[in-house]
Amino acid sequence: MKTLIIGGGNIDYDFALAFMRENPHDFVIAADKGMEFLRRAERLPDVIVGDFDSVSPETLAWFAEKKVEIRKFQPQKDSTDMEIAVLMALENGSTQITVLGATGSRMDHMLGSIRNLSLALCAGVPCSIVDAHNRIRLFGGPLTIKKEEQYGKYVSLLAFGEPVTNLTLRGFFYPLDGYTMTCDDAIGVSNQITENEARITFDSGRLLVIESRD
Repeated sequence: MKTLIIGGGNIDYDFALAFMRENPHDFVIAADKGMEFLRRAERLPDVIVGDFDSVSPETLAWFAEKKVEIRKFQPQKDSTDMEIAVLMALENGSTQITVLGATGSRMDHMLGSIRNLSLALCAGVPCSIVDAHNRIRLFGGPLTIKKEEQYGKYVSLLAFGEPVTNLTLRGFFYPLDGYTMTCDDAIGVSNQITENEARITFDSGRLLVIESRD
């Protein structure tokens, strides 16, 4: 089951609509302010979650009138609205999760959303944060990126927590061979794919992969 989560960050309206048309999902979760975009687009999610401290009462009432399931949480909670949405997606048996509206001006929220990728990784479920310029994913093992399918021109690799050992890159402008990358390392930023496919292998650790376009 493919699940789409709409968060309350900055959303490029035209991009998001096109993305939803081109990438249909089986289940849609609105996380708090993410429902503002859906109301404008006149799209109904399957469920809305959050403490609703950043959404207008009019928008909340609009979805209530449409009989959309609403799960309200207290503002004094241990989890962010996005974390609640990701956990719900996993509990519902999602086999793939995509998140829109997780990036924007609030760096604390964005970093928190990136950290939520580890929840999906631990569950063995592919999860991507996507906006008009970036696709962000977290991996615990080897991956291949086909040049024709990459999300933009640049590929940046960052160690996520513990060191990434024996990191080897093939098919990139800047190759690596058996490198140990730590969270203090910037050597993996702004690489480019030069062959039909790029191969990334490593023995241990978790690797944040950010594909970007200007």
